[in-house]
Amino acid sequence: MTTSMTDSAAVPQPDAQQPPTKNTAAGKGGNPGLFRLLLKDRFAAASALVLVAVGLTALVGPALMGDLATKQNLLFANKAPFTMAHGWEYFLGSDSLGRSMLARLVVASRTTLSVALPAVAVALVIGSLWGVWAGYHRGWRENVSMRIADVIMSFPSLLLAVVVLYVFSPSAANIVLILALTRIPIYLRTGRAESAELQSRTFVDAARTFGAKPNAIIVRHVIPVVLPTLLTLATLEFCYVMLAESSLSFLGIGIQPPDVSWGLMVSQGRQYLQTAWWLSIFPGVAIVVTTIAANVLAAWLRIATDPAQRWRLALPRKRLIVRIPAKEAQP
Repeated sequence: MTTSMTDSAAVPQPDAQQPPTKNTAAGKGGNPGLFRLLLKDRFAAASALVLVAVGLTALVGPALMGDLATKQNLLFANKAPFTMAHGWEYFLGSDSLGRSMLARLVVASRTTLSVALPAVAVALVIGSLWGVWAGYHRGWRENVSMRIADVIMSFPSLLLAVVVLYVFSPSAANIVLILALTRIPIYLRTGRAESAELQSRTFVDAARTFGAKPNAIIVRHVIPVVLPTLLTLATLEFCYVMLAESSLSFLGIGIQPPDVSWGLMVSQGRQYLQTAWWLSIFPGVAIVVTTIAANVLAAWLRIATDPAQRWRLALPRKRLIVRIPAKEAQP
């Protein structure tokens, strides 16, 4: 009797309130990787596929299209979409000069991404390193950095871009520089806040006690912890920068012909909305779909890179079970 009570007391009882352990969340393989977690979330996986498709289209699409984006044929001007009567290149219709809308969308994707990605990368690198450095050292470095960020953020970023591009020539390089400059304070403030909070953590104090130099502590201990938050922010900023480039091109001070971007296509097609709606609708849909996909993926990344919330993504999906009460037995 005593042995039986001892054995039963030694067996741990399951707790329904505790988060799933390693075995329940990922099986025998340990903690699941980001790719497995991504596959379990249908919306995040679909968003990732959309972004990969857009990236591949911008990378190899223009080479496959050749000169179809610039080839004019007035006999096929403003042809309606969704018909193969004039060839596959006119499946999405044609513009007022008879150029293939499908080819122009593919070529415009490279232009749009070639502006958005470098602007986000430049702002991410400069702002993050600057913010982490200022937040770790604190003192006058932090004060000066925050005042500079406040000065830049006091000007509306889109209005500042309009003024600068109006004074200087509106080119892709100038658009990248001005958009990167206006978004640096976002990463600077985020990196400063995260680094200042980590500066007093135990592992940072231990590294400092053992004689590690400040730059080594920042590189080895602070940046790896702050990086997931900054990458999630960069995904959201990609949406803003892409929309800002589209807005500048729509206003006529962004990408200039003969180059083409999604925003410029929307601007060029607005005067044909009554007769050829596809000239503006298709590039507008491309902008909206890419932006939504990036936002959904950023929201998923925020949870997936947070150690305190990541286990929620590993939970098995619950199926809805409807229980139908059995009929009472007839006497």
